[in-house]
Amino acid sequence: MTTISITQTKTVLAAIDIAKSRHEVLIAIPGKTRRRRLTVLNRQEDFDRLIQALTGYGLPVRVAFEATGNYHRALAYRLCVAGFDVKLVSSVALARTREALNNS
Repeated sequence: MTTISITQTKTVLAAIDIAKSRHEVLIAIPGKTRRRRLTVLNRQEDFDRLIQALTGYGLPVRVAFEATGNYHRALAYRLCVAGFDVKLVSSVALARTREALNNS
């Protein structure tokens, strides 16, 4: 008989609220109940500070954000180059999920 083994790696999750001049980051660390908040200005130095903070956990990182105009592109590029799992969340999907959750 085949033995099924499911191994689940712990992943740091980061949600980013994209804006024109600054981005708000919420980081969920496995095993901790409190989430870390960061404000990242839309410039290279702050992108590097965010990348350093995320790699400091020593775990795989998944980053998600909703595209806002073109303001997300520079940060998304830097996070992809740094090797993070970057996910773009559809604004239509978010709107429908919000609608489903709040209209019940």
